[in-house]
Amino acid sequence: MGDEDGRIRKQEADYTEEVAAALPVATALAEAGQLQDAIDSLLPLEKKARIALDSSSTSSVLEHVIKMCYMQQDWTCMCESMLMFIKRRGQMKIPIRNMVQAAWKYTQELTDKDTMLKMIDTLRTITAGKIHVEIERARITSKLAQIKEEDGNIAEAADVLQELQVETYGSMDKREKVEIILEQMRLVLAKRDFIRAQIICKKIGVKYFEEESTHDLKIKYYNQMLELAFHDSRYLDVCKYYRAIYDTPRIQEKEAEAFQAFENAVLYLVLAPFDSEQSDMIARVREDPAMEKQELSRAVLDVFTEAQVLPWSEFEELFKDRLQATEVFTATEDGAKRYETLKDRFMEHNIRTMASYYSKMHTSRLAQLLDLPEETAERYLSNLVSSKTVFAKIDRPAKMIVFERKQDTTEVLNDWASGLGKLMQLVDKATHLIQKERMVHQV
Repeated sequence: MGDEDGRIRKQEADYTEEVAAALPVATALAEAGQLQDAIDSLLPLEKKARIALDSSSTSSVLEHVIKMCYMQQDWTCMCESMLMFIKRRGQMKIPIRNMVQAAWKYTQELTDKDTMLKMIDTLRTITAGKIHVEIERARITSKLAQIKEEDGNIAEAADVLQELQVETYGSMDKREKVEIILEQMRLVLAKRDFIRAQIICKKIGVKYFEEESTHDLKIKYYNQMLELAFHDSRYLDVCKYYRAIYDTPRIQEKEAEAFQAFENAVLYLVLAPFDSEQSDMIARVREDPAMEKQELSRAVLDVFTEAQVLPWSEFEELFKDRLQATEVFTATEDGAKRYETLKDRFMEHNIRTMASYYSKMHTSRLAQLLDLPEETAERYLSNLVSSKTVFAKIDRPAKMIVFERKQDTTEVLNDWASGLGKLMQLVDKATHLIQKERMVHQV
């Protein structure tokens, strides 16, 4: 059947027997060194089968031509023959797909890079814009990107692979789609195009990784997401990605890897800026049974959750050496940067603790408790006020910090009305009890 111009047409004749008789003759000619004559001998039969919409016979002819070219190792003739067949009027989709599949099978056996690139270029030309060979085009393009990467052309490899919109391919297997998208992510990350990587990563739904057969892709996905989050210093997201890796069964089977993933998740959680989500996650992580094995992480987390002010020097004395031995705070430029961020989070925690206990205090007292110069202590406080984590106003001439928010008229009236309502309830209750006692005594 055919669907040329949107019309469904039935097969008009069957040339299976004629094709079966002609193929051995063409093979003999090709083996005798007359490849072009062998191809020419099959062209009239191909035309008759194509016009009669005999898809099976047309496929057999096209595939046999490709096979003869392969047997004679005449790749130029193979390319020319494919381009010729694709331009034939009324050419059917199934024969073209079978021809492309056969040619790609033979192309993968090539060891000469120049010949392979020529074949890939021809196959990409044939498959361009054709939905019925979109899967084949995706596989061919992936191989081209691999070759370019091996040659050191990372940017070109990424650009070539980005041409594929595999998320729209309905006939492609889900796993193969995810593999190609992950390869797209890896290449754009390799060329430091983080904006493009952020767009590509949204093409994969994490629910796909719930099946056990996809866990290898899950680990690969989250490792790439970690690289993306590290670039933007999104430590809360880093924590989530490490937790996802830790929750993977194949990781939990390896005790050392599971321990490392959970430790990283906790330490990056501490590095995340304070907000309601971070606070909620800390509470859930502390209740996780895995915390029992995490001596260092549990101790650090306790410091950041207890409502007490601890000098930075004392914290360093307790944890500095052990923290710098971890993967998070290694002796590298990034490790040193994260350690400075840890100090910032520590100071912010101390200021939040003070704000919960003090209504006002001198800037000198704040600096003394933080063990910092007044200017630095004020900078930390200003950052917390700007992010609306704490409320504070600074009276510079008096060097006084006020943590208590002044109530406006409406809030004062609401508090007064609430207090008056409670008072009247108590009066009514007392009156009722007195009346009850009188009635009891009268009886």
